[in-house]
Amino acid sequence: MNAPLFDFLPDYLEAAFPPPRSFQDPAIDSIIAGRRAGHRAQMLCAPTGAGKTYLGLKLCHATLKTGKKATFVCDRKSLINQTSAVAATYGLHQHGIIQAKNPKFNMDLPFQIASVQTVMERGWHDTNLIVVDEAHTLYQTMVDHIKTTKATVIGLSATPFSRGLGKIFTNLINAATMHELTESGELVPMKVFSCTRINMDGAKTADGEWTDKAAAERGMQIVGDVVSEWTKYAENRKTIVFGSTVQHCEEMCRQFNECGVLAEVFTHQTKDVERDRILEEFAKPSSAIRVLISVEALAKGFDVKDVGCVVDCRPLRKSLSTAIQMWGRGLRASPETDKTDCILLDHSGNIVRFIEDFTHFFYHGLESLDEGEKLDKSVRKEAEERETAACPKCGYKPFFRRCMSCGHEPAPQAAVAALPGQMQEIFIGKNRVASSEQDLWNQLCSFTGSTRSKNPAGWAWRLFEQIAGHRPPNSFRFLTDAVPVDPAVRRKIKSILIARDKAMAA
Repeated sequence: MNAPLFDFLPDYLEAAFPPPRSFQDPAIDSIIAGRRAGHRAQMLCAPTGAGKTYLGLKLCHATLKTGKKATFVCDRKSLINQTSAVAATYGLHQHGIIQAKNPKFNMDLPFQIASVQTVMERGWHDTNLIVVDEAHTLYQTMVDHIKTTKATVIGLSATPFSRGLGKIFTNLINAATMHELTESGELVPMKVFSCTRINMDGAKTADGEWTDKAAAERGMQIVGDVVSEWTKYAENRKTIVFGSTVQHCEEMCRQFNECGVLAEVFTHQTKDVERDRILEEFAKPSSAIRVLISVEALAKGFDVKDVGCVVDCRPLRKSLSTAIQMWGRGLRASPETDKTDCILLDHSGNIVRFIEDFTHFFYHGLESLDEGEKLDKSVRKEAEERETAACPKCGYKPFFRRCMSCGHEPAPQAAVAALPGQMQEIFIGKNRVASSEQDLWNQLCSFTGSTRSKNPAGWAWRLFEQIAGHRPPNSFRFLTDAVPVDPAVRRKIKSILIARDKAMAA
């Protein structure tokens, strides 16, 4: 049974949100369209800087205005107060907080901000909309409830790569890509330094991933290099460091402090009083804390915009999502502090191990939740086994097919035959398969539109890029009308899919 309509709407009609960015309203429109099409549980993929909290709270507000109930679910203690404070700035002051011992507990209000841990202990309450922040971290009780509830469910995640998400959420929406957010100035470019690397040769693994204990033991051997190379490349930048275990983090903290750099450790073992003190201080532009060190407590949803350096000391072989979450902590733009880039000091080798898949995700986002799941399944080669090429145009490293700094992308040989004027015939091998780029684009739209792809426009975009050797013009729009698809185009698409499957299997 749906939750009853309320006879009063506290202050919800008076709420005022900042003007949306260009991609935010279309993302919400896509969610509404998905719900009308029958998708009760949908996933919104929104990178760091895309405003996931803004989008989630705006969806809650739309529900509250109709007199129904909405719940925003967080999976971190630190995110409860952060979300509550943001909601208040938008005018959504009257909300309850479902969290143990929280003074704002009030189940009489139609808008709740809930700790997933508390909800799991106390049981679910009646609501019409559930917005799940960091939805790639799903607990079994959450999964069971999503499958059985009649409420509309919207998952928010920068990295929806977790196993089984495609069986829970039936529709995927890409709000924006990391590249688009960098181009628009929401994110800053990442400047990478490959530093003294943790030697993981022969280190113990479990299910294909290095164990935290093994990674920490190897990481202990280069702590002095971590401190000295930070001093060399990033001194005075507000910094987040990621280690493999609490003990690893504590040792790095000790050595930073011995060198006169005020550092603090922030992990699941940090007591609530200390958490509040550390976060309040670190959020200040003039924070005395220069280096904050963590395992995972800071990797998801933690937002301090003027962080100018991320130090990655947590070697990974499979979890691209964890790497992206760590690196993303420093990518938010901060015009008020004149931040122009973020330095990544890579002691883990992760940037080279994941460069191929990260480059693709940076530019294109996800085609499907199943694709995201595969990205966290594959064991990547060791960094020494990969070529660490530099961009032939600007020198940025590491480089794979397309530069994440300047966007340079060498064109495949003989993919496009240029003719005088604006017209370009498209050849695959010696066969002319399209009279122009527009003709090729129309064929690809027709092909992807006839499949079960959840993002046919994005797939057409990627196929065009692989066949023509460059991105389709911005003026091209997805074509819904069916047109004949040249057999050679179909064969080329098949070969691309086979090559992709082989690469994923490898």
